[in-house]
Amino acid sequence: MRIASLVPSATEMCFALGLGDDVVAVTHECDHPASTAALPRLTRSRLPAGLDAAAIDAAVRERIDAGESLYALDAGALAALEPDLIVTQQVCAVCAVSCDDVRAVAAGLPSRPAVLSLDPARLGDVLADAETLAAAAGHPDAGISLRAELAARIDAVRSAVADAPRPRVAAIEWLDPPYRAGHWLPEMIAAAGGSDALAAPGERSQETGWDEIAAARPDVVVVMPCGLDADAAEAEARRHAAALAELGAEAFAVDAAASFSRPGPRLADGVELLGHLLHPTLVPAPPGLEARRLGCGDPTTG
Repeated sequence: MRIASLVPSATEMCFALGLGDDVVAVTHECDHPASTAALPRLTRSRLPAGLDAAAIDAAVRERIDAGESLYALDAGALAALEPDLIVTQQVCAVCAVSCDDVRAVAAGLPSRPAVLSLDPARLGDVLADAETLAAAAGHPDAGISLRAELAARIDAVRSAVADAPRPRVAAIEWLDPPYRAGHWLPEMIAAAGGSDALAAPGERSQETGWDEIAAARPDVVVVMPCGLDADAAEAEARRHAAALAELGAEAFAVDAAASFSRPGPRLADGVELLGHLLHPTLVPAPPGLEARRLGCGDPTTG
């Protein structure tokens, strides 16, 4: 099986399933595991480099409103690789090449590849995608095993915090303008022993305002700008330090790209990290994950 992954989360899922040797190409954003660095890149961003957060938001809106793609797909390179399976998504226009564009290109390829679109809205959907992808790649047992492993890790955190107080959590996916994090994040927060102050499970991420965030009375704010690592998230948070301080909550910046914004196997890492941030005496710090403390408070007595 020759797999072309056009979504970073799908790339991570392939490798977690033990299908890394079958992956023949990835996107320009794929960076995990490290071995993906040696693979051909099939996409590039059409946005200018060096934009700040507000300019990125404006450029994204402009292209989406005009019906233009944010990413370019190298159809010639894709054809030369002769994939059997192309994995894409249509849950978010900002995250990957348009699924319609992928299907149109795939229809003209000599290898006649199957196209699998993974479009999770909730945490359970992400776990189910492990089985869906594994079955499409001809290894259904690997999907069953991975799903069980990830579910067990999440359940372990859920059990550890079951009797603890549940602080109100505001997960902020972008800061200029602010966006509340939706999709699978409310369920991750619940599993980690918190209560999402801004969104309901399965809702799309939506633009909000600092006044609305304040009105939600969060005890904890988690800054997780989509696609950014912990260093970049902390830098963004510092640029909005005054607005965050007005919330009067304990605040952290985390690596969204690694453990929150990509609907792949590392969401289990994100639940473990959130569990530790909300209930540090009940959930140990997961190895290799960073969270930058931005403010003071008392998020929990757990």
